[in-house]
Amino acid sequence: MSDFPKVGDQIPDIAMETPEGGSVKPSDFAGSNLVIFFYPKDDTPGCTTENKDFSALKDEFAAAGTKLLGVSKDPAKKHARFIAKHGLTAPLASDAEEGGLSDALGVWAEKQMYGKTYMGMVRSTYLVDASGKIAQIWDKVKVKGHAEEVLAAAQQL
Repeated sequence: MSDFPKVGDQIPDIAMETPEGGSVKPSDFAGSNLVIFFYPKDDTPGCTTENKDFSALKDEFAAAGTKLLGVSKDPAKKHARFIAKHGLTAPLASDAEEGGLSDALGVWAEKQMYGKTYMGMVRSTYLVDASGKIAQIWDKVKVKGHAEEVLAAAQQL
């Protein structure tokens, strides 16, 4: 895990696809703080709750000079349906199948469930400052209260 970027390092500037068919990368947010929250899958209970929690606090993040970006490896079209179904306001991006931002950060990793090993997204959040440096990392996130905890950290930047 030590080869991956850590607090104080620049966030890798890797482009991801947006639901609208465009692309977005961390440097697009230069001059603002940025919360990038990685989650496993659209429309699953924990991921839906996490996305709704961040969306509900979007204005408070904005007041703290902080933008939001949710990332999973789900296709952009699936993100568009997920946003519409739940009225999400936090922007989402689709990370590349291979070589994406989640790979560069080590959050696309081996996981285990029911005795089976598979590759999956480790629920993680990165707070990036206005200069693109990683200010804080939350690893193996528990959803309940997480968005509020990240907001409190963003307000301290």
